[in-house]
Amino acid sequence: MLPAMKVKWGVLGAARIATQKVVPAMQCGEWSEVVAIASRDAAKGAAAAAALGIARSYGAYEALLADPEVEAIYNPLPNHLHVPWTARAAEAGKHVLCEKPIGMNAAEAETLLEVRDRTGVHVQEAFMTRVNPQWLRVVDEVRSGRIGDVRAVSGVFSYFNDDPANIRNQVECGGGALMDIGCYLINTARAIFRREPQRVSGSIERDPRSGTDILTALTMDFAPGQATGMCSTQLVPAQRVIVYGSRGRIDVEVPFNAPPDRPCRVFVDDGNTLQGGWKDTIEFETCNQYTVQGDLFSRAVRGLGPLPYPLEDSVLNMRVIDAVFKAARTGRWEKP
Repeated sequence: MLPAMKVKWGVLGAARIATQKVVPAMQCGEWSEVVAIASRDAAKGAAAAAALGIARSYGAYEALLADPEVEAIYNPLPNHLHVPWTARAAEAGKHVLCEKPIGMNAAEAETLLEVRDRTGVHVQEAFMTRVNPQWLRVVDEVRSGRIGDVRAVSGVFSYFNDDPANIRNQVECGGGALMDIGCYLINTARAIFRREPQRVSGSIERDPRSGTDILTALTMDFAPGQATGMCSTQLVPAQRVIVYGSRGRIDVEVPFNAPPDRPCRVFVDDGNTLQGGWKDTIEFETCNQYTVQGDLFSRAVRGLGPLPYPLEDSVLNMRVIDAVFKAARTGRWEKP
């Protein structure tokens, strides 16, 4: 077998998600090689490059996009910069893996479809859960009919961060619980039901200082079947997803921040006891979902497979997010 022709990556910005999670994971990949990083703070970029063993650092994003060796860009910039810099990278002929959410709203995200089609590059939103083996198995278990007809999905995702300097607490940057982590609840529910919700409702509690949503509850009506979710940026850290069927249920222990240093577990229960007498515990080999994500994208760049998560699906996810925000304002069910 021929050795992998690694795709050479550049990173826009020195965000913590990049320097602490995604880039180190991609550096362990078979198909990905990070060769450059850019930061508007040149010293910060140089420090990140040194710490990660990256060959080059730039003090401007434009300089990174002009680097002829860089084939693909990872964009972990604040939410309001996702579409502008993804578009600029695509115009420079670079493939782009952009952090979620793909844009500030669905209309903005849709503009990337035209950019992608015109430039001929790959553009994907970085929903790493969509390539994680545990989620692929959950979807397979649902489709096999093992738990009967899916009737409901219940999810929670929360953490505590009230730092006003953090971009997640800045409305103008696209901060707030729904955009940052609620998007996962929506994305996984859509994947489980394999269709779009006909209507959604939402209830939002906002921080009186920042204006961001710090506690958001949502319901998605998939007719038949419903999904409910709660996300918060000022709550004890927690995450869980349970899929309820007519003959059983599936419990995903750590659905989103899957640990890279130990196996993930999914429990399938036939529902015979309310005390949780699990019928089957499915344990997955230890893997890093960010490594998998980077390698699958790189393989697509090399023409060795499709993108695992199409941009059109990202636009649909943004439409649901938009509808939840609208429903919270109107107090009514809203259609995505």
